[in-house]
Amino acid sequence: MSQHHTLLIVGGGAAGVSVANNMRRQNPTIAIGLIEPSEKHYYQPGFTIVGGGAYTLKQATKAEKDLIHPSVTWIKEYADSFQPDANSVTLRSGDKVTYDYLVVCPGLQLDWDKISGLKETLGKNNVCSNYSPDTVEYTWECIQNLQSGIALFTQPPMPIKCAGAPQKIMYLAADRFRKKGILDKFSIEFFTATPGMFGVPFFAKALNKVVADYGIKTNFSSNLVAIDGTAKTATFEVTEGDKKSTVTKNFDMIHVTPPQSAPDFIKQSPLANAAGWVDVHPKTLQHNKYPNIFGLGDATSTPNAKTAAAVRKQVPIVVDNILNVMNAKAVIEKYDGYGSCPLTTSLNTVMLAEFAYDGKVTPSFPFLDPRENRFIWWLGKTCGFPFLYWHIMVKGLRIDIPHLESYAKKFMKE
Repeated sequence: MSQHHTLLIVGGGAAGVSVANNMRRQNPTIAIGLIEPSEKHYYQPGFTIVGGGAYTLKQATKAEKDLIHPSVTWIKEYADSFQPDANSVTLRSGDKVTYDYLVVCPGLQLDWDKISGLKETLGKNNVCSNYSPDTVEYTWECIQNLQSGIALFTQPPMPIKCAGAPQKIMYLAADRFRKKGILDKFSIEFFTATPGMFGVPFFAKALNKVVADYGIKTNFSSNLVAIDGTAKTATFEVTEGDKKSTVTKNFDMIHVTPPQSAPDFIKQSPLANAAGWVDVHPKTLQHNKYPNIFGLGDATSTPNAKTAAAVRKQVPIVVDNILNVMNAKAVIEKYDGYGSCPLTTSLNTVMLAEFAYDGKVTPSFPFLDPRENRFIWWLGKTCGFPFLYWHIMVKGLRIDIPHLESYAKKFMKE
């Protein structure tokens, strides 16, 4: 069997569904196909607050069929390989789908196997992770049940989905313990493979204050490599200059952020660069070798933060550039690397970190210091941003709030 679509999209997550619906609004006639095997669609930014007990998995879940425009052909299959010279994608079933234009946005894969012993103990022995819908509810169970002890939170080497998420759940747990009056009964430690709290120094300094307020110990350049759930021990590889050593820590609870990478079928494809990512121009999101192919979202080579906010900015650029190519017009270099990370610093405050390529601080609200922990952004995290996601972005509607580096200048001087 084979079928043909003017526009074929691989991946039906935030990026794929948004592109399909956005393109349909821009052009009501072209044939659009969407390859996505999952029947459930998750609002992944909500997983942090699900794990923190302030949201439910049901609230973060909708049926995929209810999100895709009825005129879009949903191909409920796995993509297996690409034949870009033939404008073809082969499905896992062996069927082929051909296209005139292709958008590749399958998201990231979670590499649980890269941490020895993790898969055997995840979801029990107080070993939890917010990074999967299968395990996120267990995080909340662990936080609820623990009354004292050693709580560890880990972050692997970059890149990962939302670089702030590994520490967001740590702050929510600490605030839960504080509100129960038992924070002083805990030793909380953050182990991150990165050299600092956050990749943007402007926000890293502010987060250091949050860490200090909770009495959290930080361990930088420390990567989780093995875990023994039964013995309640975690082993880290610590890098100091050219030297590497291992450190083993006991725990009563550990929240693990798994290593992440582009899906294997992307790494092995002719669309990937040497590092395994979909090789696109950082500003146009057009493939660097195949002009009728575009990529966006987490699996691309663009060096921006891998967040839903980045996807929201990328979608109209991809759609407009596909239409430009269709009409023999030049593609536009419009994407500046914008991403946003609402850093949940307590159960009622959020620090809204917004930034672009090269770590430029690019806030959308010029009169508010972006380093401040604010209740209004907590309302955004729990109510406003999910509404924007479900009812604006994935519906294919366009809404844009300007984000400018100039807005941050007065705060950068302080």
